[in-house]
Amino acid sequence: MRIGGLASGIDTESIINDMMRAHRIPLNKITQKKQYAEWQLDDYRSVNRDIRSMRDDLFDMTRQSTYMAKTVSVSNENAVGMRALSASSELTGEIEIEQLAKAASWQSAEKKGLTQDSKMSELLGNNEDGEITIAFHDVGEDGKSIGDALSSKAISYEAGDSIETIINKINKDPDAGVTAFFDEHTGKIAMTARNSGEKAITVDGLGDTSTQTAGQNAKFTFNGLKTERESNTFEINGFEITLKEKTKEGAPVTFSSAPDVDKVFDAVKSFVDDYNKLIEDLNSKLREPLHRDYHPLSEEEKAEMKEREIELWEEKAMSGTLRNDPTIQSLLQKMRLTLSNGVSDGQVDENGKTGRIVLSEIGITTSKDFLANGKLEIDEDKLREAITADPNKIYDLLGKSSGPDDEKGLVPRLRDAMKEANDTISRRAGNAGAANESFTLGRNIKEMDNQIERFEERMQKMEERYWREFTAMEQAMSRAQSQAEQMMNALGGGMM
Repeated sequence: MRIGGLASGIDTESIINDMMRAHRIPLNKITQKKQYAEWQLDDYRSVNRDIRSMRDDLFDMTRQSTYMAKTVSVSNENAVGMRALSASSELTGEIEIEQLAKAASWQSAEKKGLTQDSKMSELLGNNEDGEITIAFHDVGEDGKSIGDALSSKAISYEAGDSIETIINKINKDPDAGVTAFFDEHTGKIAMTARNSGEKAITVDGLGDTSTQTAGQNAKFTFNGLKTERESNTFEINGFEITLKEKTKEGAPVTFSSAPDVDKVFDAVKSFVDDYNKLIEDLNSKLREPLHRDYHPLSEEEKAEMKEREIELWEEKAMSGTLRNDPTIQSLLQKMRLTLSNGVSDGQVDENGKTGRIVLSEIGITTSKDFLANGKLEIDEDKLREAITADPNKIYDLLGKSSGPDDEKGLVPRLRDAMKEANDTISRRAGNAGAANESFTLGRNIKEMDNQIERFEERMQKMEERYWREFTAMEQAMSRAQSQAEQMMNALGGGMM
């Protein structure tokens, strides 16, 4: 503890504190500048997250499937199921089902008295290791396997392995192509092909006697064309079709598709809503008032204020960190320009002028309200009509990501502009976890930290020097007082 003024009666500590407070004014300015840079850093990163989030969300708007959503009606859903996957056009017609696809199966000979824990040696009647070969063949007219194996898989076993062990080996091996199980009631091993279709299963290594049931293809007539498929579920022109039961002869199932207007409309409306929200948030940052008289508070200033006063003060001090920011302004300008330009339709008229598709053609326009700052408005009836008439046109205008730049949709262009803004902001403000040395504001903050550290060191040395000087003064005054007392004592003593 330092105690001054014993000889002089001066409040040394208060004087030194006042002197140091004056010297700390430049340090406080650097600290305030650093605090403001940190607020600006946080705001930049918050904006960057918002831009990146919308850019990610817009990816679905570049998928053609978003605009090709279909509703499908089927006259007999018990016989046929249909749904659109990636269809770019409508599908209408009828289907008549002659037979459903079925998976091939195989069963070993009956051998009662065994359980899953029984050894392979008990099942086969020998004590030798071996292997089971499962193969698939073409099917002959008699429904039996013919010709060389189309594919085969050998599963090895040891005589001491249990039946359950070999069943598990078969089921876990995707190349085996079957699902196997052991039935304790009959003592049979049964196998069923994992995929349906016209083929037969043969098994070597589980005895000579077995039962073989060939698989079969689905046979049907689709819009007058008789055809087959190995599975009951297949795809035609981007529609998934599932055959469920045989139809009566001469009583085909009819079907038709149409654009799912509500689903496409909701996707486009969501895009417009997200766009409007982003430009509203970005414009609020650009126009946020900057209160230059409200600086970041020092710890000494906070100590003299109430909590609510600090909160209100810092609310104003933190405002306007991104006011008129050029990166945000540039992004907004590019977004508005992109949406106003439209997209080339690739068609050239007799005058050599390339045609264009614009948002107004599908019922989307820019608000005429100056205060809306370029928000989009939707004529819902017109948009629904455009979707019903030609969903491909909506995709070409908004989502198309291939072809020449002028023919790319508006959304991919918006995403490119957002990516550029993300990169620019990241170079200035970095991302969470980034080292300060890797971005501009971080380097500035680090330099200010170094300045603060050097200033603190100077302040410490200055304060120590003041204390030494005042201490020396106190010591000198103490010696002078001591000498004066001695002189007074000596003079007083002589007079007596």
